[in-house]
Amino acid sequence: MNDTAKLSERIEALEVRLTYQDETIETLNQTITAQWKQIDALTRQIVELRDRLQEAERQAPGSANERPPHY
Repeated sequence: MNDTAKLSERIEALEVRLTYQDETIETLNQTITAQWKQIDALTRQIVELRDRLQEAERQAPGSANERPPHY
């Protein structure tokens, strides 16, 4: 095998490796993007639930530290 053939084989191997790395990076980017969307949606749910809880506490009779009536 001459030097040109070896060089061509090496270049082809490197191109295959780069293609694999590019595909892996794209897959990771898609996964991270999906996870950030989930985090964002959950964060908004937490804020909404916290607001609802605060509103319920404001409307509830008695103090928040008051024991329930069954004690």
